Amino acid sequence: MTQENPRILVADHRGGALAERLRFLATRPYEVRVSASLRETLRLIEAFRPALILLEPLTRGGPAELEALDLARGTIPLLIQAERDDREAPLRAGRALDAAAPEHERTRGAWEILLRDAPDEELELRIARLLGHARLLHEMSELRHRASHDDRTDLLRVKAFQARLVEHFSAAQRHKHELALVLIDLDKFGAINKRHDHTVGDIVIARVGEVIRRNLRTEDVAGRPGGDEFAVLLPYTGKINAARVVTRLRTEIAKLTGHIEGAREEVRVSASIGFETFDGSDLDNLDTLRKHAEVALRHAKRRGGDQAIYFRRLPAEGEPPAEPETPQ
Repeated sequence: MTQENPRILVADHRGGALAERLRFLATRPYEVRVSASLRETLRLIEAFRPALILLEPLTRGGPAELEALDLARGTIPLLIQAERDDREAPLRAGRALDAAAPEHERTRGAWEILLRDAPDEELELRIARLLGHARLLHEMSELRHRASHDDRTDLLRVKAFQARLVEHFSAAQRHKHELALVLIDLDKFGAINKRHDHTVGDIVIARVGEVIRRNLRTEDVAGRPGGDEFAVLLPYTGKINAARVVTRLRTEIAKLTGHIEGAREEVRVSASIGFETFDGSDLDNLDTLRKHAEVALRHAKRRGGDQAIYFRRLPAEGEPPAEPETPQ
């Protein structure tokens, strides 16, 4: 999509009801596609990626139709054509679209009602207004993302990660579900910066961030507290599955070892990882979860790095130290 030729999806679900609008749109600088059913519209939202949807609903009410369309469109603006005597159209549309929008989503695509006998000039005006609103939403979304995400790794910044950590811990306490906190620290990263140009260290940090993003689920949360430190939050995850994720992360990070642009020689990359789990009731507060993960991380560093340690596998005071291990 370009700003000069916005893509418009004409969802003519009643068959021919938008024929006059289509003739007008063909004279304007738009790239237009037409769909004749809800199923086809949902497919084209993904394939065509329109900048705006012009809809003629199949029925006058059609709340299920609007709800399904709203779930698929995301932030794409929606212009709904309605009869002049259908005074309840805005109310019905508002209820259907509000029902479809998840509570946690703060930004949804704008929508408006266009009367069927409105002149084409009004159609063009409404299209321009909705497209302008969509651009504003996109710009706001980008600004929010930049404010909360680290530029180099695209992982959450400290405050944003802390907010999610508090949110997930509270939810785990309230609903008694499992949660895992993983802390990652690159081994001898200072030596990499000392031996090579700082751009080499920047590349390593960026690639570690990519490894973390690639190996997590949609619901997982990853952040970069600073420097060569990373943190991962795994909701609905107990010790066994957390250990699998941790082992995979440690292995994938170690695979970054090798030639890196600007380096004088092969760069060895590895990480020390400490993690702790919470079952919804076995820890008194969030600080305890964090401190346990930090203690496990320190032990991993002391044992030479390139390993992961689960806090609850550490020996109690007075017991001989356990052999270094990566959790299975």
